[in-house]
Amino acid sequence: MPATIGQPAPDFSLPNHDRARLSLADLKGDKALVVFIPFAFTGICKGELCALRDASDALANLDARVVVITCNAGPSNGAWARENNLPFPILSDFWPHGATSMAYGAFNEDLGCANRHTFVLDAEGVVRDIIATDSLGTAREHAAYVAALEAL
Repeated sequence: MPATIGQPAPDFSLPNHDRARLSLADLKGDKALVVFIPFAFTGICKGELCALRDASDALANLDARVVVITCNAGPSNGAWARENNLPFPILSDFWPHGATSMAYGAFNEDLGCANRHTFVLDAEGVVRDIIATDSLGTAREHAAYVAALEAL
């Protein structure tokens, strides 16, 4: 069953580029944006994550953590994070391929990647909002993140 508003977020435990694992339990106690992106090293994904990077102080003031999940392999995520000075974890949903993206209802079966879905979680790990676009070619609106977090 995909993630739904008002229900606990699906559990996950995924590695970052250093193979350190991060799980849903690690996010509890803080609000969180669980941001699924299709592909590293692409323009729209870079724009979205750089906007989150540039707003990291404002998001921290809202007691929010950012976690990015992509179906790319960890080493490419690490190179991309370093290249763009991204301060938040980029987790690899590479293997089993897309399992976490599928659990959240964010997996694109046709392309084998995550769709542009963001799940706004409260401090208990309950989904309070879902911010998504209808197309991989359309970025999410950053202002929607702030509004959703302020509503918690």
